[in-house]
Amino acid sequence: MKNNKKLQEYRQSYRADFIGRHYNGWLHLAFTVSASLAVIAYSLLQLKEPTWYQWLTVPLAFVYTNLMEYWGHRGPMHNRRKWLGGVYQRHTLRHHRFFRHDVMAYGDSRDFHAVLFPPVLVVFFLLLTVVPSALLVYWLLGANVAWLYAATVFGYFLNYELLHFGYHMDKDSWVGRLPGMATLRRLHTRHHDPRLMQCYNFNITYPIGDWLFGTLYRTDRNTESVRAC
Repeated sequence: MKNNKKLQEYRQSYRADFIGRHYNGWLHLAFTVSASLAVIAYSLLQLKEPTWYQWLTVPLAFVYTNLMEYWGHRGPMHNRRKWLGGVYQRHTLRHHRFFRHDVMAYGDSRDFHAVLFPPVLVVFFLLLTVVPSALLVYWLLGANVAWLYAATVFGYFLNYELLHFGYHMDKDSWVGRLPGMATLRRLHTRHHDPRLMQCYNFNITYPIGDWLFGTLYRTDRNTESVRAC
């Protein structure tokens, strides 16, 4: 009870300190979805008779982005870095305090602020990560592969945001009852246990990186028996 009271007090302070008076959670969600779909659609419209082997870009870029998700989460999102302190602060010090393994659901649409990437980070993601890497792919492998790469990366980003949003909805909602959602939500919920978050389940979407690097926490054993981080 004491811990729940502290969590609710933090939620109230977060809402007062970090969420602007004019913030609209549904507009935030709409921006994330529409901006991502616009980039995906534009990229796909640039394709010019792609060959079958160029389409292999999609699964390769999917795995690559999954591993970037893993290392980004395990690295700067959970460990303070000199030039990325804001990422650590927003994720570990705020998001993990707002959502705990036993209180995972947001309250109302203003709490979307604590779930979704800020619009400025979406633009940052586009300009400072996707554009340079897509230009490198273009230089090495040509225009079709570069456009498929960009579409896949942004498709993955949108998938990431929607899945993560779903994990923080009520587990009995229609989203929570979608096939596979209960399993993925359970993995993320375990990550939000303060005793596990520095060691396990760093993939927010599909646990490819966690499986490869031995950080997938899968059992239903009592977390008291988990080895110390």
